[in-house]
Amino acid sequence: MTTTTEAAPAPASTLRRVVAASMIGTTIEWYDFFLYGTAAALVFNKLFFPQADPLTGTLLAFATYALGFVARPLGGLVFGHFGDRIGRKQLLMLSLMLMGASTFLIGLLPTFGQVGLLAPLMLVLLRLVQGFAVGGEWGGAVLMVCEYGDARRRGFWAGWPQAGVPAGNLLAAGVLAIMSAIQSEHDFLAWGWRVPFLLSAVLIAIGYWVRSSLAESPVFAKAVAERGVERAPVLEAIRRRPGGIAIGAGLRVAENISFYLITTYAISYMTQIAHLSRTLALNAMLAGAAVEVVMIPIFASLSDRIGRRPVYIIGAAGMAIWGFAFFRMIDTGLTINVLIAVIVGLVLHGAMYGPQAAFIAELFPTRMRYSGASLAYQATSIFAGSLAPIIAVMLYKTYKSWMPIAIYLAVAGAISAVSALRARETKGMTFAQIDAETA
Repeated sequence: MTTTTEAAPAPASTLRRVVAASMIGTTIEWYDFFLYGTAAALVFNKLFFPQADPLTGTLLAFATYALGFVARPLGGLVFGHFGDRIGRKQLLMLSLMLMGASTFLIGLLPTFGQVGLLAPLMLVLLRLVQGFAVGGEWGGAVLMVCEYGDARRRGFWAGWPQAGVPAGNLLAAGVLAIMSAIQSEHDFLAWGWRVPFLLSAVLIAIGYWVRSSLAESPVFAKAVAERGVERAPVLEAIRRRPGGIAIGAGLRVAENISFYLITTYAISYMTQIAHLSRTLALNAMLAGAAVEVVMIPIFASLSDRIGRRPVYIIGAAGMAIWGFAFFRMIDTGLTINVLIAVIVGLVLHGAMYGPQAAFIAELFPTRMRYSGASLAYQATSIFAGSLAPIIAVMLYKTYKSWMPIAIYLAVAGAISAVSALRARETKGMTFAQIDAETA
């Protein structure tokens, strides 16, 4: 049996640089991804599907939004395979460039009124590229931090790239809110919505510059030196860690569904069903995202103290209950109630998302970690995040009530809570210990 030793912890200054680079890059990539979701709720139904009634147009816009999630597992497979063979850093750079190029091009697309059906077809193609790129982003970003950090505070350090997700949402909602506030409805639909997409070029340049300074993960480099690389890391992850993939996917169900119900579907619900202003809807998302950016590292740090499982269960169980209050509070139309509904929902999401990076990474040994973690993370995207807004729209269209949507969220919360209960506690385990299990 080959003995696997733990790589020496990186100096604090190096670790901080890795954390900053991972978070900045993740923020920028998810800005691009969430920008599409917010625009789908506010703009794309009118500009790319104008012949449908409002709810059907929204449904079609969310369908193109969902296609990005369909491409994510493929991105996870491809990036995971090469990330476990040639390293984490190069794949991170590629995902950043693919995401930036596709988002910038969306900002240049002609509308249905200009080129007919060609417009939504081009939109779908670019959305697929977005999904493929973001499918590889998460695994690389969190593994760079996990593998640079030490076991004692791995949850905390890995929580920072996770905070880049709501930070990206905050940035996307903020830019759209500014454009919406300073423009008339006509100007916003005519050209204002394009500006946030075109700004992606500047942000991607910043992210590329920051990430280019990183060295390869020391844990990965050491594992390759000691044991080489897997010929087919994705297949090895499926063969050796099927339980880890299943548990990781189960953990994702409530986190993924709740996030996209709150940040994407809820915008449509507020503006089209509760008849609240677009400004209030976007400001509520801004407030919720700002709070979650702060709470994710706090929950991640808490998982280093009391364990990944209890923190995750609190978030999943809380979300299962909160859905019944969420829509009721929005229906009141009171600004304070809408703000509380969104903020509490995203705090509960943060309780799951904070410890998630370390929790899932610790399910797999180094030589197949990128592949296994990406499979577990992205597999859920197709039937959870991608379908959540579509299912919500269909449920409301069928029953004319938010109650079935709340029940749908409660079931998702129960699935993730049970998955966390069935997972082993990995707090404090070194990667050398995890690797030795499959030596």
